[in-house]
Amino acid sequence: MEQALALAGLAVVLALASALVSLLARRVPATLRLAATPLLGLAGLAALAAGLIALVLGGTIQTTLPLGLPWLPWHVRLDALAGFFLLLIGVVTCAVGLYAPAYVRGFEHGHDSLAALGGFSGLFLTGMLMVVLADDAFLFMVAWELMSLSSYFLVAYHHEHSANRRAAFLYLLMAHVGGLMILLGYGVLAAFGTGFSFSELRAAELPPIWAGVAFALAFMGFGMKAGLVPLHAWLPEAHPVAPSHISALMSGVMLKVAVYGFIRFVFDLIGQFPWQWGVVVLIIGCLSALFGVLAALLQTDLKRLLAYSSVENLGIIFIGLGLSLVFLSTGYRSLGALAFVAALYHCLNHALFKGLLFLGAGAILHSTHERDLDQMGGLLRRKPWTGLFFLVGVLSISALPPFNGFVSEWLTFQAALQAWQLQSGVLRSLIPIASAVLALTGALVAVTFVKVYGVAFLGQARSRHVRRARPGPWGMQAGQGFLALLCLLLGVFPTWVIGLIDAVPRAILGGGLPQASAYGWLWLTPVSPQTASYSGPLIVLMLAGIGLTVFWGLNYLWSRGAPVRWIRRSDAWDCGFAPPSPRMQYTATAFAQPIRRVFGLLFQIDETMTRQEDGTLRHRLHIGDRFWGLLYLPIARAVESAARRVVLLQSGSVRVYLGWTLATLVGLLWIIT
Repeated sequence: MEQALALAGLAVVLALASALVSLLARRVPATLRLAATPLLGLAGLAALAAGLIALVLGGTIQTTLPLGLPWLPWHVRLDALAGFFLLLIGVVTCAVGLYAPAYVRGFEHGHDSLAALGGFSGLFLTGMLMVVLADDAFLFMVAWELMSLSSYFLVAYHHEHSANRRAAFLYLLMAHVGGLMILLGYGVLAAFGTGFSFSELRAAELPPIWAGVAFALAFMGFGMKAGLVPLHAWLPEAHPVAPSHISALMSGVMLKVAVYGFIRFVFDLIGQFPWQWGVVVLIIGCLSALFGVLAALLQTDLKRLLAYSSVENLGIIFIGLGLSLVFLSTGYRSLGALAFVAALYHCLNHALFKGLLFLGAGAILHSTHERDLDQMGGLLRRKPWTGLFFLVGVLSISALPPFNGFVSEWLTFQAALQAWQLQSGVLRSLIPIASAVLALTGALVAVTFVKVYGVAFLGQARSRHVRRARPGPWGMQAGQGFLALLCLLLGVFPTWVIGLIDAVPRAILGGGLPQASAYGWLWLTPVSPQTASYSGPLIVLMLAGIGLTVFWGLNYLWSRGAPVRWIRRSDAWDCGFAPPSPRMQYTATAFAQPIRRVFGLLFQIDETMTRQEDGTLRHRLHIGDRFWGLLYLPIARAVESAARRVVLLQSGSVRVYLGWTLATLVGLLWIIT
């Protein structure tokens, strides 16, 4: 484990070096492409190696750094849970390290600061790594704020657009509100402990009421960073406006750091929890999954669609964590471990396929300068490798075998299907409803990404920029190909991956999945061989056999058929109509119209038709988030009203100010004494 901790430290040093080297980009723009982003990729490689070693060895190592406050040094710890999330951070960062040099080359001739992009990217990665390695509340919060502040500057990178500045401000505001809740949660634990280190917080004995307060604060704080409904408002605003490789890190990695924080706080530090906590997490997870996929289906902005899809996938992760809390609190530790592993596996899977999809969206944006699906089409001819890798991401996120998304969602279903073993009738009724929501979500995800791939990559190009698109540089294709290959491998060989992940529940929960590999690496049996099993390699062989059979069958029929006759080719009879044009194709807006009619009450829909001066009709559709009107706008109005009342205190009279100061001092003395 000492070697793993040394590699983790090396990853932090390389990330900081990437930030420092980026300062040279002010004078030499190529520094960002030739030095800073490769260092970022090396930092990811070191984190990947550290996490892999920690999972294989399964031990724990702690140390104290000569930093921090004189009476509160920084404590660092690497265990199986931290190792898993280091691996997750590292694998996506490696892909970004391959992808980013070619992508940022286009920024060298712009007006935005390359030093800011590289510097804050390095600090962003440093913050995420330090959050995972922190072993005390002080270092955790310092790293958390570093992660939040640096990502704020990355969201605001293209600050010349007012919408980007607004999105960055909203993100910063909600990040600090969430950080304050997390800080208060640690404060509750510290009030009943003897210090701020995690070992001391872990030993704190909390009364049930204060344990519930700490859980609520942590769930809101980490849930806000994870983008859970209704605290998700910042996510679809911030992720689309950041540079695409940063969007991949934010959606694929930063959201999982929030999941790590929740797991560390609730499963590790608190340790004991009632089943009601699991029900709350399960309900919020279901709401996030269903609302996220519906909102994604209605979007036409590709990156905004992927951002809402992250809300849906984080909902699936928290469904697994909610099931785990329910099973663990009712005494079913093996089922709790199964749901826990399903959530972790989906964390890793979502990091891979969502990182892949954001990198694919960045490749499209890089060559077409277009994010609107209704302006795309025919990209498969112009960008075949991006089309292939994006298809892998689409199949993975749609949970189709043999890709990785299927395995984690299948494991979540297997955990939910064991609800019959629970004694509580309420839980036996609630969990099947959650399973139905998860099934509906899966179907809607498939519809969403059929729309995305069909509209963007098939058919004819709808705009001049798309018609002029060309294949991207090899580095961008290599980053996408790396993640696409992992999406396939994690779906074909899930038993090996779960064998690594199983070290996490054994360390945190005290037990793992003894039956998962009962039939060897070929079969995955999460509950028992008699209950359910899955074999990725056999599915691949079956699909390959069907494909070869169809191919050879058609070839045989063609070779044994009638002699070939030459046929003159000409245009088909078009019934007197005009020849096909891109305007005749289905658009992303039209594709989602039936779903919009069914679930329209969940959104604020403004749809109008206006006639232009030339006689043509113009369709305008705006889909708003109803949570803005229900939750955020009332809070904003209340804050504005309070601010107007506070202004009345500014009378301009020194005597009035001295009077308020005296009243404040008297009040504080009364509270203290």
